[in-house]
This record gives sequence, structure tokens and C-alpha cells, in this order.
Amino acid sequence: MISQVIDERSIRRLHDLLDDASKIAVTCHQGPDGDAIGSSLAAMHVLTALGKDVKVIIPDPSLTQLRKLPGAKEIVDASRYPDFARKLLDDADLIICLDFNVPTRTGRLADAILSANAPKVMIDHHLDPGDFAAVTISHPEMAATCVLLFRVLCRLELFNFIDKAAAECLLAGILTDTGNLSYNVGDPELFTIVAELVRKGVDKEALTRRLFMTTSASSMRLNAYALLKKMELFADDHAALIVLSREELNRFHYSKGDTEGLVNKPLEIPGIVYSCFLREETDLIKVSMRSVGSFPVNAICADHFGGGGHLNAAGGEFYGSLDQCAELFRSILKDNSQKYKQHLNK
Repeated sequence: MISQVIDERSIRRLHDLLDDASKIAVTCHQGPDGDAIGSSLAAMHVLTALGKDVKVIIPDPSLTQLRKLPGAKEIVDASRYPDFARKLLDDADLIICLDFNVPTRTGRLADAILSANAPKVMIDHHLDPGDFAAVTISHPEMAATCVLLFRVLCRLELFNFIDKAAAECLLAGILTDTGNLSYNVGDPELFTIVAELVRKGVDKEALTRRLFMTTSASSMRLNAYALLKKMELFADDHAALIVLSREELNRFHYSKGDTEGLVNKPLEIPGIVYSCFLREETDLIKVSMRSVGSFPVNAICADHFGGGGHLNAAGGEFYGSLDQCAELFRSILKDNSQKYKQHLNK
């Protein structure tokens, strides 16, 4: 038994919108991770079982290890099929927005989502939800949007429509957003939900291997190089920095997802409380940060890199050179010691 934390009015309103809709578009944030893809596919499976015509539309490609989740082949990638993606949004009777708090996080899809006539439903666990949806179900205390979606489906009395395929997608989102149940797991009810998904027939061990223990040789070499040659430790500040240029990524035949989890590795070093990874893209620097304890990397990303996220997992972007971005991070260590370091829990 899990507690009923979602507002009853939101559930009733969502129930009515689902009743009235025959064509449903489901979408998520750009650079979709396991929680975004998992929640989107789970929603597709359950709503299809209800007789709805459901399409999942993503702004750009997902990580390779997510492309074997049940139903992943049905996803419409807006970066490849922009006109088709817009048509699906325009034709929808309902748009379900998963794992993002504001439309700008969907990148190329933002304008199409906002201009579509269909009512929007937002189900998300990020801070500061925007005011763009007819129904907003936002619970930042949840470990993953997949956790929140499971609760929503139960409140809609759709638990029996969660089949093995939907359960596997939900569990994939939970595992990826918690580092295989290693962080953001303070709520005991999370494990009740995981147990229910396993009871649906999901092989958690096989799913874990697929998500976390499968990699290419080039990816393995890239991560080894990054840790051996590019990891910089700031012992007095309990911080770590890894910087990879475009040239270095190309040298190791980088493909999307090859550095997934790299930012977490320095946190295994005793005394390191927060870690920053800078990856050079074509026109910007991608910033990823992770921390342990109560250290707020979301505040650093919001204050300095135009981003945000969760207390222990956040990200942002920098428009400038890789050297400038790295120097900004080093200056944050020096100039903002009291603002952030008061949260250090070594």
C-alpha cells in the first residue's frame, strides 16, 4: 500500500481528459534519459491498452541502451521527422508532458507543444513547474517521474493495465534516475513500487545489465582516459572536474551515451562531495554535476550555467570556449566557498 500524495482534483481532471481523448501525444525533454523514455513508453503501453491511439514523440535521439525497451521502435524522433512530429501534436486530443517542468526543456518541440490546441497534462518531478498545462502533477520529492507516473496510474485505477512491458519501462526510469537504487532512495515506498513492478514479471537483473553493464570498447577506453588523464581533484574544496574536448571525444569515436555515468565516478573517492563534467558540443559546453549529501549542485547550475535540476543531480549549458567554462567552475570554487560549502557533508 502506498500513500495518496497526489491531489484528488488533479486526478479527477486527468480522468476526464483521458475519457474525452482518442488521440494522445506523449512527449518528454530533449536529450531524453531513462526516466523520460521509460515514463513515455509506459504511458503509451497503458493508454494503448485502454484503446487510445498513442504516439510518443521525442525531441532528439535517446541513449542506445534505452532503444531496446518495449515499444521503443514506435517512438517518433522529431529531429528526424519534424513535420510528422508537429502533425501528431496538432492532431492530438491530449498532450501528456513527462519529465520536464517547462516547455523550453523540449527544445525543438516547445513551439509545437505550446501552439497545439489540445489540453496539456504535465507529470514531472523537477523543481519550479511552469504554468502551461491544464493539469499539473508536480512532486519534486519523488525519485523519478516513473515513480510519480506509477502513482498516477494507481490513482486512476489503472494498476491492472500495467503489463510486463509497461512495468519494465517504469522500472528502467526508476533505476536510471537513482543510479540503480543507489541515491535518491530515502522514501521506503519507492521499494514497494519496485517490488510491484518486479511482480509484473520484469527481470530486474537482466534490465540492470542492459542499462548499466553494457558498453562498447571505445566507450570504455574513453572513460578510462577521462579518469586517468582528465580528472582534476580539488581536495580542499571536496570537488572534482573532468573536461573533455570535441577532439578528445572524436579520438575515441564518441557516440551519444558513451560518457553516461562518468560524472558520478569521482564521488567514489573519499572526501569528494561534488563532481562536475564538461563536455564540448558543436556550439556549446554541456555541464553535468552530481553530489552527495546535502550539497546543492542544482544551485550552482542555476546560478552559473542557466540550468538546474535536483539537489544531487543537475546540469546546464555554457556558451563560450571549453577553457572559459572550466575556468568559471574553478572560480566558483574560489569565490563562492561560503555560499555552497556550508552544505558540505564530508
